[in-house]
Amino acid sequence: MLREIIEIDEALCDGCGQCVPACHEGALQIIDQKARLISDLMCDGLGACLGHCPTGAMTVVKREASAYDERKVMENIIQGGPNVIKAHLEHMLEHQEFDYYQIALQVLAEQGIDVPSHKQLSDEASTTGCPGKKEQVLVRDKGEPNQVSSDGSAPTSALSHWPIQLHLINSANPVFVGADLLLAADCSAFAAADFHSSYLDGKKLLIACPKLDENQDAYVEKLNMLIRYGQLKSLTILRMEVPCCGGLSKWVKNVLAKLKQPLESVEITINKVGEVVATKAL
Repeated sequence: MLREIIEIDEALCDGCGQCVPACHEGALQIIDQKARLISDLMCDGLGACLGHCPTGAMTVVKREASAYDERKVMENIIQGGPNVIKAHLEHMLEHQEFDYYQIALQVLAEQGIDVPSHKQLSDEASTTGCPGKKEQVLVRDKGEPNQVSSDGSAPTSALSHWPIQLHLINSANPVFVGADLLLAADCSAFAAADFHSSYLDGKKLLIACPKLDENQDAYVEKLNMLIRYGQLKSLTILRMEVPCCGGLSKWVKNVLAKLKQPLESVEITINKVGEVVATKAL
């Protein structure tokens, strides 16, 4: 895949080794008196090592490289002890790599390792980068969703938080803890005229498209964190009748199969004019 990764200019590198401890992921080693990138899989391309190179031999370039593997990296991170784990988690948050951060937390949970105390992303930092990723709780005047008021004004939205794209959300966001969650296909809100009143009201929302969205393994990881550690009350999938929408249920079933405690889950299928054509428990 084409992605950002560290490149080392051997002519400039003097083999001082200052970059090696700066790479908590373990992607750098000194070999034959030169710094070497030993694995594409372990380089996140975020450049934490750049400021530790006194000769300027290290740069971030975009090239074909194996995808970064956070689980593989965590195998090395854990061996370094709590301080290395702490630095790695803070590094992920600093660069707003929330997907990798969640995977790291999951690996620690799976191995029974306590999460060391670490700096959380400040409100100011969370607003840098894409403004659409800033977490918000939406407060509206009370009113019945989808119902036009007596004075003819617009109906009330039932949306209570932002963001809603599965690609953008941080699954550690406390807004999801103990929630009734609605996982809806991107198209469903346009097909269902009563989307807010019949499906969204009282629920937290995530939307995705299993046909067009990329990096769906990360989606499964996010859903895993939400379902396994978010103490959800219930999960509703709202999908279209087209076959590709079945991916939503497939993601959820993969997670539910590993749960020790059952979660109330239902799949609702609607057609192109918003009529319910099937309802079944997962």
